[in-house]
Amino acid sequence: MPRWRSLPEDLDPQIREFASQLRRLVDRSGLSISALADRTGYSKSSWERYLNGRLLPPRGATQALAEVTGTDVRHLGTMWELAERAWSRSEMRHDTTLEAIRIAQARAALDEAEARESAPEKGRRRRRGKGGKDPAGHQDAAPYGTPGAQPQDEPTAVLRKDAIRAAGSGSPPAEPWAAGAPGAHGPGVPHPLAPPDGSGPGAGRGGGRQGGSGGGRRKVTVLLAALVAVLVVVAGAVLFLGPDDGGEDEKAAPKPSPTRHGPKLPAGVKCVGEDCSGKDPEAMGCGGQNVRTVGSAKAGAGVVEVRYSKVCSASWARVSGVAPDDVLRITAPGGQKETDTVTSTDAYTEMVSVKSPDDARACLTRAAGGESCT
Repeated sequence: MPRWRSLPEDLDPQIREFASQLRRLVDRSGLSISALADRTGYSKSSWERYLNGRLLPPRGATQALAEVTGTDVRHLGTMWELAERAWSRSEMRHDTTLEAIRIAQARAALDEAEARESAPEKGRRRRRGKGGKDPAGHQDAAPYGTPGAQPQDEPTAVLRKDAIRAAGSGSPPAEPWAAGAPGAHGPGVPHPLAPPDGSGPGAGRGGGRQGGSGGGRRKVTVLLAALVAVLVVVAGAVLFLGPDDGGEDEKAAPKPSPTRHGPKLPAGVKCVGEDCSGKDPEAMGCGGQNVRTVGSAKAGAGVVEVRYSKVCSASWARVSGVAPDDVLRITAPGGQKETDTVTSTDAYTEMVSVKSPDDARACLTRAAGGESCT
């Protein structure tokens, strides 16, 4: 008697009851899995998946088991139809859950991006609002004469007053260190802005020396300006006439290709979209709970189906209850086509990538003649 594995805990009750009934029929017949595969024409690995609740058997496999074990085909067929409906409902719930997870992940990513963009702006606003200080921590200067303005030192105030009087009288402003100038510090006390050598207007020869010093500063300024102009002209000539090898090197340098971030796949799923084209659906984890039938057609005594996996964005064809040497084919947009030759009574093709369940079409060409398509 075969030793069965425990059925999955999340299996639908209808599917669990159907799988348990299949196990009871096999136990009652006394057949091993290998003998059952030889008698029914379905592979050993397929029956292991059917009896362990990992895959719903096709109707043809159910009919073959009924014939081998002497069970009423109609009774077992009714149980298969109930299990098929439960399997479809389970697939729909699974698809809805995956869709909700993807939506939640997308919303979380958008919220995180908005938070990163708004954080620097809030930081700048807080820094501007703290006591009128700039980012370096310096107090903003208030206009002179307004509340909160810092009092100016005495020499600066004296200079401004002298400049105002000079503008009104047409005479040059008096130096703060000159005798009788407002703000003088008294006899024998040098003014803070007075030159250390006592030179200045009204100081006799000191005024001539000051004028000569001013002329020397002007000459130095002119020479520096001329030097800067020459340097600017030389730099412009080098940029205009120089070789552009750097630009060619920059063009020749390969640009890094952008990184592709594929969608996060459920556990066991190994491909999605075009990556699944030409690959086995069972090996890539696209079957089981991740697949549903979206189209079917009678093919003689058998049935040809289009199987669609939303998680993998792929479809493939499956047939059951047909004769050997029949050819199963599935086609999809973009010239995609996969075929498989029936060796027993059932078969399925490799996958083709699709964007919707209606993109693929399955056909069976019978060796005895004729064709059936979904």
